[in-house]
Amino acid sequence: MSHSCFSSLKLRTELLENLTSLNYLTMTPIQAKSLPPILAGNDVIAQGKTGSGKTAAFGLGLLEKLAVKRFCVQSLVLCPTRELADQVAKELRKLARKTHNIKILTLCGGMPFGPQIGSLEHGAHIVVGTPGRIEEHLRKGTLDLQRLTVFVLDEADRMLDMGFQVTLDAIIAHMPRKRQTLLFSATYPEQIQTIAKQIMIDPVIVQVASTHDEASIEQHFYKLSGDEQRMDALRLLLLAHCPESALVFCNTRRETQEVADELVRYGFSALALHGDLDQKARDQILVRFSNKSTSILVATDVASRGLDIDALDAVINYHLSRDTEVHVHRIGRTGRAGSKGIACTLYTDKESYKVAMLEDYLKQDISNETLPSSNLLNKTPYQPAMVTLQIDGGKKQKVRPGDILGALTGKEGIAGKHVGKISIDDNRAYVAVNREVVKPALKKLEEGKLKGRSFRVRQICE
Repeated sequence: MSHSCFSSLKLRTELLENLTSLNYLTMTPIQAKSLPPILAGNDVIAQGKTGSGKTAAFGLGLLEKLAVKRFCVQSLVLCPTRELADQVAKELRKLARKTHNIKILTLCGGMPFGPQIGSLEHGAHIVVGTPGRIEEHLRKGTLDLQRLTVFVLDEADRMLDMGFQVTLDAIIAHMPRKRQTLLFSATYPEQIQTIAKQIMIDPVIVQVASTHDEASIEQHFYKLSGDEQRMDALRLLLLAHCPESALVFCNTRRETQEVADELVRYGFSALALHGDLDQKARDQILVRFSNKSTSILVATDVASRGLDIDALDAVINYHLSRDTEVHVHRIGRTGRAGSKGIACTLYTDKESYKVAMLEDYLKQDISNETLPSSNLLNKTPYQPAMVTLQIDGGKKQKVRPGDILGALTGKEGIAGKHVGKISIDDNRAYVAVNREVVKPALKKLEEGKLKGRSFRVRQICE
């Protein structure tokens, strides 16, 4: 039996059966290296790029260890952002779906506190949350970690980048010393090594290659004469490649907003994602980007963590990252799951030393390329094929994706092929429809009923 198969692991029957039903047969490198020590009860530090399968690695470990009949918080997974926490909770529920009566609870900021207290009173086995909200529950005595057996720090490097060190210390103070600690990180800076020494016991260190397969990601580097050339260079790359979904990385929040605003001024479909946005705006931006109704997302490294985008055609580094590992992490967001992607990097002479460091790190020569012809700047920017409609009704109003799809495609409705991704929050729902059928789609939803009720519907514009 191959050691890379999930069936080679000592996992409970229902977990193995579920993995087979999900078509999870062969382990990714990070799973193959980290799962044996995790299942053996060791503390583990695992370093791997985005999309490496780390959630299933720690998820299977904590689900195997879980005692379903003990109704208390046995596992805590800390994530830097709400988006990542939601993504992790969703994956854990998928992995646990054949194990009865497991309760997984998400506790994040930006959501009402009261309902979370109610959910905690009903009990939970696994809590997935963000540091600020978890600390608040601990401070107010609404969360008890005294019987915790597994603690997972996911995207630990970003958590420290975001300044959560003090909050982490406060959370860890509420945990029993005897526990298993699993630390997952895309990069492994000194800060991580320091925290590992403080909270872990003889951890097993697992690392998988952080470089990317050149067959799936094409890297291009463009040396600019000065900073004033950056915007034109960005426009040329977007106009030449016309990516359906492009992620543009900037190093600061201010620059992120300025670049997005400038792209919009030139007629592109672009949005900015950074730490100054409130949760509602952030959620809406992520919905629009993931459902292909916005083509370009300009983001900082921290804000982009936890993005759950199925296919990203291009990553453009407006500025080179200050850290070589972060550069590799950035470009790893494209060319995933067997698809091809491009990664373009802009830099000036002042940043040449960073390129030299990158050559060293990647163990390959980096050659400069010529930017596409400046004649392209006269071309009208492309627009996304989809448009997002917002419905003011969600999970709490019992609205389901099938209800929305049925309302749109019912008698004299639009064709199913014109309906894209449907996302449902507590009190709103979003549906992407082809740009060419926006008017009939709006009319259908406005005049029809969902769950026997009429809901306000509007198009979300730039």
